[in-house]
Amino acid sequence: MKELREVLYVIERDVKMFLNHKILLFMRAVWFIAQIALFGLIASRMVIVPNYFEYYAAGITITILYSTAVFIGYDIYEEAEHGIVEYLLSLPISRKKLAIGRSIGGGLRSFIYVAPLMGIVLAWIGVRNPINFMIAFFSLFLFAFGVAGMSITIAMGVKSSDKFDILMGALDALIVRLSTVMYPKVYIERANPFYAELANFNPLTFASELFRWGAGIEQYLTFEPLLSVLVIVAFFSIFTLIGIIFYEKRLEGGGWQ
Repeated sequence: MKELREVLYVIERDVKMFLNHKILLFMRAVWFIAQIALFGLIASRMVIVPNYFEYYAAGITITILYSTAVFIGYDIYEEAEHGIVEYLLSLPISRKKLAIGRSIGGGLRSFIYVAPLMGIVLAWIGVRNPINFMIAFFSLFLFAFGVAGMSITIAMGVKSSDKFDILMGALDALIVRLSTVMYPKVYIERANPFYAELANFNPLTFASELFRWGAGIEQYLTFEPLLSVLVIVAFFSIFTLIGIIFYEKRLEGGGWQ
């Protein structure tokens, strides 16, 4: 029970710290609604893709889930620059429990924030099969943890916050655009077959496909839902484990000295 309380304390701290970014989170929500209500509706009349509005709304939901889950890496570097790591190391919590709590907290807080926005999208486009949606919902929960673990892994692999900012900015631009978040793969293939091949290895492709499948938007699915679930589970398992190991080793080494 003591070990569980330690992990829960770290998770609670991360969630509260995330929710304290009120202006940033408000602006993200405004951006999200504007993307759907303005750009989505306009683009659906310009792009020659049947039911594009529903397709786009589901993809944007995955995009904001991804972008908020990577916040944990930025928080870790901000703590290092302000000496908060030393405070964390002084707590009566083992390095391993601290690392586990940070990884779980990073994904959980993202999902807590995005869940209401996801509800708005689902209220708009509807849910055809509740069972499929529950499977997709749980898979996206794991996806958020995997993205948080990936962010922690990258944060542990670079030596400065400036390099981390640049790397994550470049990764964000590539991982979103080289996926099926915005456009079905069949249309990407027509424009650039190489980009379409890269999309096959992008976790955002599988996450967005699962969300669309769960909502009943199955017209442009590239992969079988079972394969998408397995890829998300693998993504979660690999990066959560690596992130925990790397963060624990950095703490054991005395932080960011």
